[in-house]
Amino acid sequence: MEYFVKKGSIVRDIWGKSDTILFIFAGASAEFALNNAVDWLFYTGRLPKDPLGRLFSTVSYARKIVFSSKEDAEKAIENINCIHNSVEKNRGRNIPDWAFRDVLFMLIDYSIRSYEILERKLTLSEKQEVFEVFSKVGEKMHLKDLPIGFSQFESMRQNHLEQHLSFGEFSRELYKQYRSNLGFLRYRLLIETQVLICPKKVRKTLNFRSFSPLFLLIFFYKISREINLDWLLKLMFLPSQYKEQIKEMDHAPA
Repeated sequence: MEYFVKKGSIVRDIWGKSDTILFIFAGASAEFALNNAVDWLFYTGRLPKDPLGRLFSTVSYARKIVFSSKEDAEKAIENINCIHNSVEKNRGRNIPDWAFRDVLFMLIDYSIRSYEILERKLTLSEKQEVFEVFSKVGEKMHLKDLPIGFSQFESMRQNHLEQHLSFGEFSRELYKQYRSNLGFLRYRLLIETQVLICPKKVRKTLNFRSFSPLFLLIFFYKISREINLDWLLKLMFLPSQYKEQIKEMDHAPA
């Protein structure tokens, strides 16, 4: 069987662990709130009403692509295209192509950042592999002007960060919903994770400080994984109704 992402790929390693996935979406949740196309997230109302539910739905799609056969992954991507087309038709406008690239760039960047925080530094060839997998997703989504090679991606990523981020009413409303859904302590953990993982431009736009004490706790978290206590910590910091979804993230989908 031909897989969309080959067995042994670093991408499978990144997206086969709940902690790296949660870090990816902690970072993305900050950047989504600032993106100049964030109004599209409010059009359907799904993300503002249930940000955690939307997180696990998105994770399910991403993991289906990463761990599926080439044929099934392409079907999943085509389904995503159909969903976007339906939203565009209902609104009578097209989602900007740069907004799709922004999301793709987030997945590449935060996949690398989360793994390097929680595991180890990636080699240039491994970063290139992450880039190539998500570029293939972008091609199947018919995105235009995708970067050629990891070096060009880094340049385009920085340009997108400079051009497409701002803090507005939608940003304020999303963070209000994050706090409402998570509660005070879990919300503070989200903020500290965002301080730790987000690029400088994102932190500056959100008026975050440059250092998080969470950095000092990562060492102890890694020890907890060695003695199989990390799942308990995850359950402490995420609502209990998502216990099964969290555990499923640590296994390749059937």
